[in-house]
Amino acid sequence: MASLIRCRHLSTPSFTRSYRNNRAPLLQFSSPKLSYSNCATISKGGLSLRGIHASIEVGIATEVKNEKKEEKGRPLRVGLVCGGPSAERGISLNSARSVLDHIQGEDLIVSCYYIDSDLNAYAISSAQLYSNTPSDFDFKLESLAQGFNSLDEFVQHLAMAVDIVFPVIHGRFGEDGGIQELLEKANVPFVGTSSEYCRQAFDKYNASLALKKLGFATVPSCLVEGKEIDKKAVIEWFESVALHTGHGKVVVKPTRAGSSIGVEVAYGVDDAVQKALNIISQGIDEKVLIELFLEGGKEFTSIVLDVGPAADGQPVALLPTEVELQFSHEKVKQEDIIFNYRRKYLPTQQVVYHTPPRFPTEAIERIREGSSLLFRKLNLKDFARIDGWFLPNPVPGIDSNHTFGTTDSGTIVFTDINLISGMEQTSFLFQQASKVGFSHSRILRTILQHACLRFPSLASCIDEWHALSRKLEVNGCSNFSSNNKKSDRQKVFVLFGGATSERHVSLMSGTNVWLNLKGFDDLDVTPCLLVPADGYGSVQNQNVDDIDWSWEVWTLPYSLVLRHTTEEVYAACIEAIEPDQVVKTSRWREKVMGELGENLNKHTWFEGFDIVDEVPAKYSLEQWVELAKESKATVFNAVHGGIGEDGTLQLMLELENVSYTGPGPVASRTCIDKVVTSQALKNLVESGVFTIPKHVWSIETILETPISTVWDDLLTVLRSETVCVKPARDGCSTGVARICSIEDLQVYLNAVRSSLPRLEANSLSRAHGVIEMPIPAPKLLIFEPFIETDEIVISSRSLSDGSRSLLWSGENEWVEVTVGVIGKHGEMHSLNPSITVKESGDILSLEEKFQGGTGINLTPPPPTIISAEALKNCKKGIEAIAASLGLEGFSRIDAFVSVETGEVLVIEVNTVPGMTPSTVLIHQALAEEPPIYPRQFFRKLLDLALVRTKYNSQISFR
Repeated sequence: MASLIRCRHLSTPSFTRSYRNNRAPLLQFSSPKLSYSNCATISKGGLSLRGIHASIEVGIATEVKNEKKEEKGRPLRVGLVCGGPSAERGISLNSARSVLDHIQGEDLIVSCYYIDSDLNAYAISSAQLYSNTPSDFDFKLESLAQGFNSLDEFVQHLAMAVDIVFPVIHGRFGEDGGIQELLEKANVPFVGTSSEYCRQAFDKYNASLALKKLGFATVPSCLVEGKEIDKKAVIEWFESVALHTGHGKVVVKPTRAGSSIGVEVAYGVDDAVQKALNIISQGIDEKVLIELFLEGGKEFTSIVLDVGPAADGQPVALLPTEVELQFSHEKVKQEDIIFNYRRKYLPTQQVVYHTPPRFPTEAIERIREGSSLLFRKLNLKDFARIDGWFLPNPVPGIDSNHTFGTTDSGTIVFTDINLISGMEQTSFLFQQASKVGFSHSRILRTILQHACLRFPSLASCIDEWHALSRKLEVNGCSNFSSNNKKSDRQKVFVLFGGATSERHVSLMSGTNVWLNLKGFDDLDVTPCLLVPADGYGSVQNQNVDDIDWSWEVWTLPYSLVLRHTTEEVYAACIEAIEPDQVVKTSRWREKVMGELGENLNKHTWFEGFDIVDEVPAKYSLEQWVELAKESKATVFNAVHGGIGEDGTLQLMLELENVSYTGPGPVASRTCIDKVVTSQALKNLVESGVFTIPKHVWSIETILETPISTVWDDLLTVLRSETVCVKPARDGCSTGVARICSIEDLQVYLNAVRSSLPRLEANSLSRAHGVIEMPIPAPKLLIFEPFIETDEIVISSRSLSDGSRSLLWSGENEWVEVTVGVIGKHGEMHSLNPSITVKESGDILSLEEKFQGGTGINLTPPPPTIISAEALKNCKKGIEAIAASLGLEGFSRIDAFVSVETGEVLVIEVNTVPGMTPSTVLIHQALAEEPPIYPRQFFRKLLDLALVRTKYNSQISFR
């Protein structure tokens, strides 16, 4: 039965095209190119992936075994294992990408592996790790990866191919002892806690019992199991903790899932039982905890690092982080706000992080002490994250009979133990580590090298690997060398932020660019935040176009960049320059670094802390441009929308002869306005380029006009029964919706009138995901005919041969694509287009565009959907668009493409496209020949800015 993974469609005779591949698998990854002609069919006999693998395994084993006998001083070989069966596998991929970015080097070779949702293991290329979401993996694995016949065969391979495994599987199989047990049986060293203690700590109920036994304060809870829940027992538990059985407030959550998956607030016994049954029926877990809601509690999380010798661990807690939940809009149900999956991994103004917490000093001390004590008592290894609550006031139901947790300022309760903490770019691990002197690479390498101490076969080699690293650094061969003096490096200012609804995506883009460019020894890269001069208060209450803007730019220290929203970064800047806060943070930093250094400095491989304690600096925008001019810096523009994309910033920089990335002011000013863009492209009809009819309404007028009049006008002018609405000057799917009826239009306009931050999933008549609404409201709305495209379905595995197929009916002529263009003015090169399969609704959601773990991208488009000739014509049309608009550097063009002719129907042009780790444009760069990896990709964009300014020799991307 086909899984319901859908792509928006246009409605020729009905037929089905099956997209399969019978070629041999890529068993070696000398070429990381990600193009594919078809998707593999796995057969149980004959020339199959798993059959072929068995025949070559002996050869691989012999080769790897010989490598074991190599001379001393070879690089450390690390096996990075990600994926897994849980819903957290998307986060796992993001973590794996981040780990790979920051540990790989000439002294350390990383091999990448992926476990799919059915626990099949694959060796994958690093290009796959960068370019695909889990859905992509599960669909393309058979053609692009080396499969193993069983998990036992997989770990046997690891035993020969790597020195140590770094598991980054979150949730089931990664943190419940599954992968650890397999590695232990095969005597494969690995980072992290043993299988026995993983099992105990991962199960929230068992962990709670263990904590209580150790004398820690715990949250009262009731365990329910199976599809037949004993409601009477739940009633008795409610009464035992003095909760009203009709509306007592509780939290319902799986006992063995992470990332807050399945966690919900419930009211009363009936609601709690129903939500528990929902968790069980959805297959999240068969065991569910009903816990007392900690009213008035303040949530925290604490990273613990083991820094002691192998025989005697010495856990040290870093600076904990307070997780503050905020209620940014009166329409949001405040009582239901919890730190859930979406708030953990997507930008939201409902969460703010404070490191260190705004708790009394005694409470922070006890949190650190308790975290370290738990780490030791539960036999955890290398690193972990421990979550909990600080309760300033007594909470009925919390047992006072405990030996740890009570302070003069309140009670500390530990609730969750995360054995493989998230390692995304802005995760708690890196937030807290950067506060005490660790860069991303230094903290990850410290964890890895400490893990090696615990295995006799590796401990003796650590000094040799360290010596190799130092030798490479001296010779300038290491990715982490720093031979160039800072004054000799090319200065780069990475600018992000702004005031549009895209500002949080801009932060994600800027952070990704900054971290990638930091890897170049000849660059001195400074992250910079663009904010309104009076902060973000005006942004929430006024129309962007009505504000007389003045701007500030903050140059940021390392630790302040690692946040989820621009508001949070800005607030951290203000806080960081307050004298009392400076003193408080400095004292904590010195204290924690002292504890860490006392132990780490005993290890010969520890190279010291590499992040200095700095404070942010504030400039007016004009002063900052002058600073860039004086510093001879190149500005890498990652400001989406507003002055970052409408030509304002570009003109300011050009007037001061400051080099910058992306198109110039004229092209930027044209492309920011979707109506003007369409008018500018009307001369390209003979080149096969067309534009979609547009009808514009001002917000002021449309809200004052009877809804029936508006709807009749749209149907008459656009000649379409279904329309697409979008803000005139916004992007990133903000405010984009399909309107099928007058009732849909009313719902949408009500959301605009009420300044709702979002339209919840399925608020309109056609199924859709969450629609992020533009705040503040735009001045103009654009309406277009909704273009129907064909549904694309990824089939489930065939019961007969285990194959997957891409099914496309071909009833409509058009498919939606997004295409990157790159190069010099007049010489822009079209990358391979991507067809993105939407998993819910008709419009790509924010998650599907920018969050790993969602969406399927077909890059390049499969030939069974778009012929080679049509694809060639499409790319010619895209390049004609770029030339006509005067694009240069880098841009993204969204369009519909005729699968028969390659004609292009333009949707919009983005001159500062998203540059997050999950953006589809990274997939397209990797599909080039030769492949362009993310770090090199961003460097090319930077070099193009210098070429434009200095008129250097031409750079070819063909």
